Parts: sequence; C-alpha cells; structure tokens
Amino acid sequence: MSVKKSDIAVKSEVRIAVIRVASDIVFESSMSTIDIKSAVTEALTAGTPLTLSDVRGHEIIVPADKIGYVEIGESASRRVGFGAA
Repeated sequence: MSVKKSDIAVKSEVRIAVIRVASDIVFESSMSTIDIKSAVTEALTAGTPLTLSDVRGHEIIVPADKIGYVEIGESASRRVGFGAA
C-alpha cells in the first residue's frame, strides 16, 4: 500500500524568540504554516497573547509584546543511517 504525500500529516517547525530570554521556544506543530502565520499576525495586531499548540497537544502561550520574532517552516524528515548526504 502506498501513501501519497498529501495524505501524510504535514508538521511545521516553529521557533519563537522571546524578548529578554536567552533561549528560543522551538516545537513542532500540526498546524499549517499559513494558520500559524495568521495566528501570529492576529496576536501582534490585536496585542493579545499568541496561543499555538504542539504535536503532543500542549499549548504554548506567549504575550504579543514579548515576541522578538517567529520563524516558521516545514519540518525536514529525519534521515536514518550513515550514508553521505
């Protein structure tokens, strides 16, 4: 049985830099990059907290005025083995 790429759940990797915090918040989300981008834009425009969820169902809440930047991208599939890339 073959599985089409469109049938596989696409995960997005999200990195949020918080102002005056040394480390970034990094997690994978089952939300699409478009949905994440619109949630970030809405939070920044309205001044409300940014609320996203990760693939395990945990919620990440960041105050909009503390967001330094948000980086969104599709998760790269992890390679297994010792072959040259």
